[in-house]
Amino acid sequence: MKKLLIVGLILVAGCSTQEAEPEPEEEKESPQTEETSQQEQDSIAVDKGVFNVEVTMPMALFEMDETDFEEVKASAEEEGVGEVVNNGDGTITYKMSKSKHEEMMSEMEQEIETAMTDIRESGDYVSINDITANKDYSEFTMVVERKKYEESFDGFAIFGVGVLGSYYQLFDGADPESYSTVIHIVDEASGEEFETIRLPEAFEEMGEVEQSG
Repeated sequence: MKKLLIVGLILVAGCSTQEAEPEPEEEKESPQTEETSQQEQDSIAVDKGVFNVEVTMPMALFEMDETDFEEVKASAEEEGVGEVVNNGDGTITYKMSKSKHEEMMSEMEQEIETAMTDIRESGDYVSINDITANKDYSEFTMVVERKKYEESFDGFAIFGVGVLGSYYQLFDGADPESYSTVIHIVDEASGEEFETIRLPEAFEEMGEVEQSG
């Protein structure tokens, strides 16, 4: 889980060191570009004057890994994100070019798919037979051998993928106050869904347990 959480933080900071280039004038006026990006423009704050995309994230996602704002800001700016702002309300906002945003979305999608393949095929999670996700990575389904699953720590694997799914949704324009990632745990033998994990609620509950301890 720790490894996947760190991967998630790296993705948020920026998925490559390549500096984003301004969008060509032709693309700005292309009807096809306007159509394909309409959902993004509706859901994410866009400064059309400089073609920046603004993405707002809950700081709690970083605090789980004991990462403070200054570390997040320094890492993001080093990786080519234009600006990182602490909003003072428990959220931070990334400001970047549209091309940088699209690049990061693509990299996050690849990272999630790689993580799921690793869970399925690495042999490290003996109770897990399959894991799939919906298109926007807001729901994951993990098929397991129930007895082995309940006697192991394999369930922690899905938390890392769930965090990556949460990042993906937030960068895709989900409301940081109401986003949700749901993980369905299904018994292979019976087909029964015997456990449902919801993020970020599960992390909030874990935090409460740690504080009470």
